[in-house]
Amino acid sequence: MGEVIWDKPNEVPEWVIEKVDNNVLASQLPRKPLSEIEFFAHYSVLTGLPPGTQVVGIYPHGASYWTRTAAIRTRQADGEPRTFFLKVSHHESGKNMMSSELVSMTLIRDTVPDLVPLPISWGAYAANSDIHFYLCSFHDMTNDIPEVQPLTAKIAELHKKSLSPNGKYGFSVPTYQSKWPQPVEWKDSWEEFFLLSLKWVLGKEEESQGYDAELGQLKEALFEKVVPRLLRPLETGGNHIEPRLVHGDLWDDNCSTDVATNMPIIFDATSIYAHNEYELAPWRPPRHKIGKPYIKAYFRDFPVSAPESDFDDRLTLYCIRFDSLSSALYPGNLRFRNIIKEKIRFLVEKFPNGCEGTHSRKGSISYT
Repeated sequence: MGEVIWDKPNEVPEWVIEKVDNNVLASQLPRKPLSEIEFFAHYSVLTGLPPGTQVVGIYPHGASYWTRTAAIRTRQADGEPRTFFLKVSHHESGKNMMSSELVSMTLIRDTVPDLVPLPISWGAYAANSDIHFYLCSFHDMTNDIPEVQPLTAKIAELHKKSLSPNGKYGFSVPTYQSKWPQPVEWKDSWEEFFLLSLKWVLGKEEESQGYDAELGQLKEALFEKVVPRLLRPLETGGNHIEPRLVHGDLWDDNCSTDVATNMPIIFDATSIYAHNEYELAPWRPPRHKIGKPYIKAYFRDFPVSAPESDFDDRLTLYCIRFDSLSSALYPGNLRFRNIIKEKIRFLVEKFPNGCEGTHSRKGSISYT
């Protein structure tokens, strides 16, 4: 399989992080209760930088494919140095991306305060209203993933404490998977919500890579047979799950260890209220450093959903969702398309009759 290398230019202009815009410095609106989620979608500033902040400099920091990111070094009113992290995008999509990240990160922060940087504000630049930013506290991080137990315990804590406010699956505002807004319309069942999400991402994959006749047939069986077979038992036959807040894209590049505390820290959230095991999908493929030991440790704090015997296959199904997004991002490189075809074929052959059929517990799949 060909190596996957991102070779596309960043379309966000460099000038957006060459100086600190006046609106980044603004302190305009008081914080509203989290129950009023709509507040975040319609107003531009949550708190702003502390009064008396003096900017010392702004410097590019980190890497991003579709935003510009920077560290803002300041001196506070009491003379103490303090650094902030700035993320900048553009156009209507950038506006929605920045505002929805604030929603996601604030909800996580309010649930497990030490797990994410402190969200401060989002808004449009005074210099150009088509430029949009997200501002949060800055943390020095290591260049590696967190240790197993500290990370999995915190993620389990997040899932335990963060039930959906209306008992449904979805989210209050569109959150972004890479550069695209994902479906977040509220649904009563996880099966219904996930199927909609899976169809969306496989549609994006086909737009990117083109039509494939074999994959088309496999997708039809996946939607009609496999999804009901693996997800319906979670909510029927006496089994029960609840929609819980997930980070939504928790893989190697979206978490690290805080140098000051030596504790895990996660970022770049694209949250939804989902089945908690959905969060674990990026931990399954061996190409990621967060792997099976993390899954095993997570279940010490949050037990496997019933039926437990379906877990491996459910996670394969959830992996298809994430691998399809990866394929959509690299037109012309079929590495991830081949991976998803292998996984779909495996599940379709294992569950040819869907909910009505019987299946064998034999067989395995290689995660590459």
